[in-house]
Amino acid sequence: MSFLSRRRLREAAVVMLGGLAGIGIDTGELAQAGNTLRAIEARGELLCGVDGGLTGFAEQDEDGNWSGFDTDLCRAYAAAILGDANDVRFVPLTTAERFEALADGEIDILIRNTSWTFARDVGQNFDFAGIAYYDGQGFMVPADLGISSARDINGARICVQGSTTTALNLADFIDANALNVDVIEYSTAQDGLDGYVAGECDVYTNDLSSLAGLRTQLSQPGDHILLPDVISKEPLGPVIRAGESRFLDVSRWVLFTLIAAEEFGVSQVNVIEQSENARNSEIRRMLGIEENFGEQLGLENDFAVSMLSATGNYGEIFSRNLGQESELGLRRGLNAQWTEGGLLYSPPFR
Repeated sequence: MSFLSRRRLREAAVVMLGGLAGIGIDTGELAQAGNTLRAIEARGELLCGVDGGLTGFAEQDEDGNWSGFDTDLCRAYAAAILGDANDVRFVPLTTAERFEALADGEIDILIRNTSWTFARDVGQNFDFAGIAYYDGQGFMVPADLGISSARDINGARICVQGSTTTALNLADFIDANALNVDVIEYSTAQDGLDGYVAGECDVYTNDLSSLAGLRTQLSQPGDHILLPDVISKEPLGPVIRAGESRFLDVSRWVLFTLIAAEEFGVSQVNVIEQSENARNSEIRRMLGIEENFGEQLGLENDFAVSMLSATGNYGEIFSRNLGQESELGLRRGLNAQWTEGGLLYSPPFR
């Protein structure tokens, strides 16, 4: 289906929804009522909650353009649901704001370095769509401090972002190792970095991916090292409101499509050719050539072609934003495909 046809169908859908504004119902209320997919279609725009500024994941330049791993995931969702990766509004949120914004319907989906935990999944009425990035908490210290392990930080002052799993993990680590340290909490990751630079603390702890991004902001990044210790599991992934089985399916299978496309070798460059000539049955089902998987999700059958044409597969998104040729220079590690020794794995398209 052409882009113009998609646009016309979407415009028609808005009309069929009864002129929501005219009858006093806004799309935020629709979303809160458990109709997020309909709200997105009616609005013609995906509201995606992201970090306000984290190198490699979500950052905005002086011209207002957003880039990063998380923002590319947002674009993939917009392309899959609406047919156009540009039909997305990035909503920058602090750690303290993110869950309230999601619960209140101010955003449709949260893609903002948020760890999947029992309390958030079960206790806060949210659903995690999957794991987009396998992370873990670590420590950054000045290289000249002479520390080689987190167990050597006894007596140190530690900067940490409050109201996060990071602060809870730090408390557990301190108790488990009987450390005598001073913990200084900050409201945002940037505030914590500023405190670290100002000498208010000796050590800064956060997710390793965040530390790698924050270190690039320092005047002499090479003067600071990330310790080898990893003290937690931090599975980061998209979050939606609980109780929306259809939107949860969409949220999961968009992510799985990005992962599976890399495994199958379907890329931004060859996806159109693959959609016309692929012989592998699983690729054909994923791309909408055979069967009607997209329709079962409430999307176009070729939703995967739209999103992969816009953003590329998982590996391409990782490479340009986080990989070794990017500013962060991260290795794939646990975020490699299962066939390459990593943990990335999509259920089968069958």
